[in-house]
Amino acid sequence: MYNQQNNRTELQKKIAAELSDKAKKKHDATHDLPDGVDDSAFMQGTKRTTSLAWVWILIVTVIVVGLVIFFLTSSN
Repeated sequence: MYNQQNNRTELQKKIAAELSDKAKKKHDATHDLPDGVDDSAFMQGTKRTTSLAWVWILIVTVIVVGLVIFFLTSSN
């Protein structure tokens, strides 16, 4: 009975070591990949959105609503 437990322990150690190696290899392979945003060439020379972006959204919304109202009232 002790021998069987000893074999299981060795088997468990072997499986744990194999899983650990597999996890390390997977991490190393995915760690060097670009994230697709900050590493992209199209991001060079661009700026982050400022805190006044909502003002531009508001201006565009007011213009679009104004044009819709203008065309709806002028068609009648």
